[in-house]
Amino acid sequence: MKNILVITVGIFISQATIAQTFGKLKEKINETVSTPANSSLTEGEVANGLKEALNKGIEKGVAQLSKQDGYFKDPQIKIPLPEEAQVVETKLRQLGQGAKVDEAILSLNRAAEDAANGAKDIFVAAIKNMTVTDAMGLLNGDDDAATRFLESTTRAELVAKFRPIVKASLDKVGATKHWNTIFTTYNKLPMVTDVNPDLEEYATNKAIDGLFIQIAKEELDIRKNPGARVTDLLKKVFG
Repeated sequence: MKNILVITVGIFISQATIAQTFGKLKEKINETVSTPANSSLTEGEVANGLKEALNKGIEKGVAQLSKQDGYFKDPQIKIPLPEEAQVVETKLRQLGQGAKVDEAILSLNRAAEDAANGAKDIFVAAIKNMTVTDAMGLLNGDDDAATRFLESTTRAELVAKFRPIVKASLDKVGATKHWNTIFTTYNKLPMVTDVNPDLEEYATNKAIDGLFIQIAKEELDIRKNPGARVTDLLKKVFG
């Protein structure tokens, strides 16, 4: 009976110790999660730092993508024909019409490069809407957290505003003509189902995809590379 009592008391003591230890561990985790990487930062500095990082990322990203081959020679960003048009590309290449397909793809990427400059002011305006609360949650987030937040909160508006810019660029570089050529050629073939995706919608979304990919690269650089923190605020927030 005495042994049973000792064991029982021991179990209760162990459970109390475990509970106490778990409670302390939980408090420590909560402190770690809720405390910014640099506890001396004010919320305003965090917000301004995140906005500045995004602005720098946009500036560099747009500069890179608006150059000739900014889209076309970047495998991660290059715009192909739409997925539903792969059958068109395959068929035309089999028939010796590969040059027409290549011209269409090149002109599509040239249009995105031409339109990229027009995205800068749209992005900058969107960044101004980021709140202090948003920024505090993003500072210790993933390496592309700020970029993804910007994308999730602004993409629909960006598409609407960017589409006319893309349309003008498509016409300017001849992409519309090349697009119509390949799909008209394909749709005249016997025994095929007509295919003609919305060029403007497709080019707009792919161009914006590329911009966000490039901005995310620049955000990562600022987070990981001290040399990319070119202002005192960036050094303080991400240092």
